[in-house]
Amino acid sequence: MFLCALLPAAGSAVGGESSDDTIKVGVLHSLSGTMAISETTLKDTVLFLIDEQNKKGGVLGRKLEAVVVDPASNWPLFAEKARELITKDKVAVVFGCWTSVSRKSVLPVFKELNSILFYPVQYEGEESERNVFYTGAAPNQQAIPAVDYLMKHEKVKRWVLAGTDYVYPRTTNRILEAYLKSKGVAQEDIMINYTPFGHSNWRMIVADIKKFGSAGKKTAVVSTINGDANVPFYKELGNQGIKATDIPVVAFSVGEGELAGIDTRPLLGHLAAWNYFQSIKDPANEKFIKAWQAYTRNPKRVTNDPIEAHVIGFEMWVKAVEKVKSTDADKVIDALPGIETPNLTGGIAKMLPNHHITKPVFIGEVKINGQFDVVWKAPGLVAGDAWSNELEGSRDLIGDWVGKKCGNYNTKTNKCGGNH
Repeated sequence: MFLCALLPAAGSAVGGESSDDTIKVGVLHSLSGTMAISETTLKDTVLFLIDEQNKKGGVLGRKLEAVVVDPASNWPLFAEKARELITKDKVAVVFGCWTSVSRKSVLPVFKELNSILFYPVQYEGEESERNVFYTGAAPNQQAIPAVDYLMKHEKVKRWVLAGTDYVYPRTTNRILEAYLKSKGVAQEDIMINYTPFGHSNWRMIVADIKKFGSAGKKTAVVSTINGDANVPFYKELGNQGIKATDIPVVAFSVGEGELAGIDTRPLLGHLAAWNYFQSIKDPANEKFIKAWQAYTRNPKRVTNDPIEAHVIGFEMWVKAVEKVKSTDADKVIDALPGIETPNLTGGIAKMLPNHHITKPVFIGEVKINGQFDVVWKAPGLVAGDAWSNELEGSRDLIGDWVGKKCGNYNTKTNKCGGNH
């Protein structure tokens, strides 16, 4: 058990073994800048999980020690901080990133240095990397079900795809546009709009949305707007008298954390699609909320979907380390697929060979207290697809790190390496 504590320090950078009597855990979340509104709480989550694990005696008889850095919503800085965590701080694993652009920035570092990243946020898919475990939703676990819900239950015929201008919204909207067209939606009934991070003047865009929605067909906004730009966006909808009953917005990046401390009146009745809501009644969820609020010394502190994703990822990592009795990256990576752990809403999360997990899907409606009323739930758990069926060149690909040892295996050509 304590053998790795005897390893020479020189070997400690290799494959995530730590030479101290502690196991170091990297926390790579923006604590400043435009994404701090969403990411700060995830840093607190990892600290809380480490604290809870240490109370149980740590892992392999060793205490866990958090190493926190601030990549400051600066995408190149994420890569720099990741390198620092792995080479200088000798962390065994990293929990981090929110935006896909930050994840893409750190990918080469995790591959080169052979370390492990747990990524806790819904994203655009089209990726399955050996060194990354994706505990947030793929498009088939959030975006596609949300559109299906709006079509079926809200009878939506016109679609505004509004996003922040970076990889996650652009790829997700490419998938959604292809999906809508496959369902018979005409090009003129789809409006796509992108705005920069931190965008604050929404007057013209909301006026355009209002005009687009006045054609006599039921219209909805599918929002991949990320970070603090959401606050002025919803405010402007309210200013221009757009109610959820007129043009509902379904958001993929607005949860309890973003709603805490803002005026929720402009958001009433609007929707969010997630795989977890704090309001879901389940003994595991209630126990977690109580412990989280006690740890943060704040009885009003909220939970949200990416928090649950870190809870699941952290528990899976602990189980894998204990299974192989080592923090060695290669051993842990190989041990993770197949590992199961309860989620917080009564189901079981399982790590799949494509490094994505099984999840429930919920649509929630915003309430005045910043919580959500669940209005729809997918039947059963949905397995995360790394590659989208909607995109040419992706539909033939699978991620399989168990049998094929490949993240983009082409089932038509029987070759690893995607569409080449």
